[in-house]
Amino acid sequence: MQKEWYVVNTYSGHENKVKEKLEMRASSMGMEDYIFRVVVPEQVEIEYKDGEKKEKLKKMFPGYILVEMVMTDEAWFIVRNTPGVTGFIGSSGKGAKPFPLTPAEVDRILGTMGMSRLEIGNELNVEDTVKVINGPFAGMYGKVKTMDIETQQVEVTLDLFGQETVVELQLSEIEKS
Repeated sequence: MQKEWYVVNTYSGHENKVKEKLEMRASSMGMEDYIFRVVVPEQVEIEYKDGEKKEKLKKMFPGYILVEMVMTDEAWFIVRNTPGVTGFIGSSGKGAKPFPLTPAEVDRILGTMGMSRLEIGNELNVEDTVKVINGPFAGMYGKVKTMDIETQQVEVTLDLFGQETVVELQLSEIEKS
């Protein structure tokens, strides 16, 4: 089974508490191989108050968190029964497992936050073959030449008109093939 992203419904205003509890439960129950990342979708909003510029973190989807996990019965049980969780989005209820988000949906949400679905070093390494999914080179395949964790950018060698060309891409513009 592969890891995918799911939307989990929480009590509004309790997203960060649920994130902490879920991460603690995953590590204490030895589920780190099934529950990977828990993200509260937030974005920086700039406000001007009394002529002063203030940056404020605003939740993109109040009452929801994203969980990257492998959907096993045990992982599903742990997430569902974490205090503050009211359920999964994409499940019809009655014991039916939810549907994961599509890679495009995940890329759009995480890209807004300056994050990526791929983790440099864990999932993506130098010399890995990747497919470009956005931008002018969409649909092309290439090899990763260099990676920059801070800027979330990679240099990929593409074959353009029979010549190897290095292009710089954001992590959200590629997927591992």
